[in-house]
Amino acid sequence: MRVVIQRVQKADVTINGQEKRAIGQGLVVLLGIESADDKTDVEWLVNKVVNLRIFNDAAGVMNLSLLDIKGALMVVSQFTLMAATKKGNRPSYIRAANHEHAVPLYNYFLSLAQQQMDSKVISGTFAADMQVALINDGPVTIQIDSKNRE
Repeated sequence: MRVVIQRVQKADVTINGQEKRAIGQGLVVLLGIESADDKTDVEWLVNKVVNLRIFNDAAGVMNLSLLDIKGALMVVSQFTLMAATKKGNRPSYIRAANHEHAVPLYNYFLSLAQQQMDSKVISGTFAADMQVALINDGPVTIQIDSKNRE
């Protein structure tokens, strides 16, 4: 399971050109799920995301987590994070999980995140056409892979 985390001042996602969901200060998480992922990957990643100390404290040092600042969380599924680009110029998505495997893990991610947070958790719609707009604060962008727990 891979995530790209962006610290944002605000963000929104438009789903199928119609519905728009938005957050203020917080994190946008692009979530890629592969066939080998399971609930332990979700549990580890949710804990990592909500406790990642990447928000500034009073001294301007990145020392606060999403929980500390009571920030919002937007989670958007993104199978392209599982792209393999070693051969040729056309990415392969063979490692990306199919819907039957990915949707329950995506929903579990959302559920666990909401349980840990007092603030807003919103999501895109799995496999929908989405446009994400955000103001990256910092900019701060971090990628994490649950199979490479550094």
